[in-house]
Amino acid sequence: MRINPTNRLERGRPVRLSDGRQRHFLFTGAQPALPIYVESIGYNPEQESIDREEGYPCFHWLETVSGEGIVEVAGQRLTLPPHTGILLYPHIKHSYRKASDEWSTSYITFDGSQAAPMVTSLGFRHSEWFKWEQEASELSGHLTRMLVAIETADDRSGLDASSGLYRFLLLLKKYGQVSSGSSLFQHMERLNPLLAWLDSNYSDPAVGLPEMADQLNVSARYLNMLFRKAFGMTAYTYLIQLRLSKAKELISGLERKPIMQIAQEVGYRDASHFISVFRKAEGMTPEQFRKLH
Repeated sequence: MRINPTNRLERGRPVRLSDGRQRHFLFTGAQPALPIYVESIGYNPEQESIDREEGYPCFHWLETVSGEGIVEVAGQRLTLPPHTGILLYPHIKHSYRKASDEWSTSYITFDGSQAAPMVTSLGFRHSEWFKWEQEASELSGHLTRMLVAIETADDRSGLDASSGLYRFLLLLKKYGQVSSGSSLFQHMERLNPLLAWLDSNYSDPAVGLPEMADQLNVSARYLNMLFRKAFGMTAYTYLIQLRLSKAKELISGLERKPIMQIAQEVGYRDASHFISVFRKAEGMTPEQFRKLH
């Protein structure tokens, strides 16, 4: 991955991936002090074959720009056509090579004290293959936009690159589809009509899991699957959190409404039940919360 400095781009010139030039930036200096930082980023118009017995020392993302490649990792052989990429964990044996006459790629490698915790918190717990829809231009063009920013600015601190990396990982979480599964974005699109309905109907105490499932004409089990994929929680847990969020807005508001009234306005018939749910979630009563605000 590391190449001679002479292969790097001249500062101040715009990035045009169609011009066929290789790009590579290797960051040094203060970056390791950041919780998550870019070690290198680049574009290879003619990706060479790579065979790493000991893996790469940092997290390594590789995506296809054009053509097709083959990646071998963890005993699997995976193809990498356009709109696909692979996130490789550090020190994992892997190799890749072109599977077509031409194979161009973009890549980014990163590390930092919070790199592993962040990657795992996003649900990427091992080396993983991703695909995304062509419409997901935010993800497809993000590394190119990072290259433009890096080439046209003097980011000696590495903060801009680190910010771009953080954004990239969130876009991968949003649009990336693992294997044959759907992306978070696709799950959210499926749920959006229900979420909008809940924003207007959370105050109705009759609303529960069956009513929520009816809004999308799906089973309660399937609805919970969608919510777990999108939010990491069940549909009813989401509703409880929505009600509590609205309750906290009212409790800390200027009107100083009675707790019993607030309970009713966020969908609880019984104020004592509301107080119990609130205490369990927040570790304090609604009145104690009010005193803090």
